[in-house]
This record gives sequence, structure tokens and C-alpha cells, in this order.
Amino acid sequence: MNMIQEILKRFSRKVFTGEDFLFLLNVEDEQDFQPVFEYSEKICESVYGRDVFVRGILEFSNICTRNCFYCGLRKGNDRLKRYRMKPDEIFKEVRKVSEKGIRTIVLQSGEDDHFTDEIMASLLERIKKNFNMAITLSIGERSYESYKQLKEAGADRFLLRIETSDEKLFKRLHPDGNFQQRKKCLHFLKELGYELGTGIMVGLPGQSCSSLVKDIFFFKEVGADMIGIGPFLSHQDTPLRNFRPRKFFLTLKVLALIRCLLPDVNIPATTAMGTIDPQGRQKALAAGANVIMPNLSPAVYRPLYQLYDNKICVYETSANCLSCTEEIVRQAGKTVCLGRGDRIKQ
Repeated sequence: MNMIQEILKRFSRKVFTGEDFLFLLNVEDEQDFQPVFEYSEKICESVYGRDVFVRGILEFSNICTRNCFYCGLRKGNDRLKRYRMKPDEIFKEVRKVSEKGIRTIVLQSGEDDHFTDEIMASLLERIKKNFNMAITLSIGERSYESYKQLKEAGADRFLLRIETSDEKLFKRLHPDGNFQQRKKCLHFLKELGYELGTGIMVGLPGQSCSSLVKDIFFFKEVGADMIGIGPFLSHQDTPLRNFRPRKFFLTLKVLALIRCLLPDVNIPATTAMGTIDPQGRQKALAAGANVIMPNLSPAVYRPLYQLYDNKICVYETSANCLSCTEEIVRQAGKTVCLGRGDRIKQ
């Protein structure tokens, strides 16, 4: 029995070690790694069957107070045309998503101070009153009191990516960020009863495989319910413009190992995966992902939400994007599920 088969045998007994994860992350031959992908997909299907949850993303503001070195929305990028949707406009777009039968809306933005707790709470209450939908927020770091008010107003889930659990690397990438505060926010969200989403970028400049192993165990430590990962992709108007992405294979390996360690978490096949590889989302669904999130933002704003260069799907209509999403799921041999898609805790 070779080393990979021995590790999978240990996985089947729920024995997970950093040494085994590090070995697998350093496997260079994709064919050699295939048994791990097959195992992670089998684990996913043991919990979620062949269902893939569809969640509509609405990117409602590209204004951000932060200067993260990797992000095209960073405050210091004065070449980006900024936009901010009004609450009535956001509500109108959420209605369109609901009419498509989708039961989860992801409201995502930069860290835009304009959207106070009062504005957001009023919007959430309005959405909850009118539509039978789960609401995921992805709006950055806030206080405990803020998260509490938004939860009481109707937010069900919150996505706050740690990006890396390596504090030194975090500090290098976030000149105005605080690693301990970021972790504290994750604990606030968990304590308040949100379904907690977090995640990382794979292939960051200065990121090692040992660091990625720590990231994977970090997700278990914080009790993450949803884990969004994607390959690092550079943006021409950021300090990391000259760093090239690593092979997508590394991202897929991280995804598979997360699924092995945490069988029942929700893991999306992200847009960044489809940007770095035309078959990226299909490959992710075959490696243990069980969520897909079509961009249903208004066409006029899509090209302006520039997290990284060459982002796909920015010139499609919402109808085309949803149709494409459904085709991706079918190509992966999975089934489209428009329901809420809550975590099925084992």
C-alpha cells in the first residue's frame, strides 16, 4: 500500500495529522492525488448527496475603507470607478433573485461605512418580511453590537474570510488590519448564532504549505460552517500586481483536505476558480465542493467589482449567469438545488 492509500485509511478512521496533510499538499502529480479527490467527493456525497446549493450574490458597493494589498477594491486604488447601490435598488434586485426560486441571497460589499447598522437592519427586516430567503452578509469587520443588531434584523449567515491564519503573513498583506481583531470578529459571529463562513486565498505570496495546513485546522478551531477558498489572483492596481498565481491544483488539494477533515461544511466552487481554469468550478465540484454562487448583480455594476484581474461573468446578464451555473452543475454530474442550503451538521 502506498503512502497516499495509507493516509486515506487513517482518514477513514478519523485520524488527521498535520504531517499527513503536509505530505498530500506536496504531491505534485495530479494522477497520484486522484484517490484523494475521489475520497473527498465521496465524503461530500455521504452528507449532501449530489445536490449543489445555488446562492445568488449581489455586490452592492465597491467602496472600501481598507487597503489590503491583494484587492482591487482597496481604498488606495484611485483608478477604480466607485458605486454604491441604494437600499431600494438592493431590495429590487433581491426580489428578482427570489423570483428565480433561489432561497439564499449573499449581500456583499467592500467595508463601506455608509451602510450603518440602522440602514442595514432596515434593509434586512424588509427582505425578511417580503421574501422566504436566507440572508448571508459579507460586509467586513464590525463590532459585537453591530453583528447582534444585524442578526436580530434577519441575517442568517456571515462570511468573513481570514485569508490566512498566519499572523505574520496577515500583517504583511493587511497594512491597516489587525489579525487578533479579525479572529475576535469570527468568535463574535459564532457566539451570536450565525452560520459562520470564512476562508482563505491559496497561493498568496509568502504562503507555504505548512501555513496552508494551519489554515485547514484553523477552520475546525473556529467552528466554520462554510469555507470559501480560491486561488490568489493579482490585480493590476495593487502592490501585488507582479505576483503570478500558483497552479490551480494546489487550491483543489486544499479544498479536498478541508472536506476530509470537515465532512459537513458547505464549500463553494468559487468564481475565482472559474477564472484561473475554464473548468475550475467543475473540478471543484468533483473534489468535494457543494455550493455555487452565480453573480446576480446588475450588469452596470459587475465590471466595477474588481477584486482581481480578468474576473469572469462580468458582462453576462443575470439570466445567462444562472443558466451557465446550472450547466456547470450538470457537467459535474450533480443536481441543482435552489433551497436554503443550510449546513447539515453530522
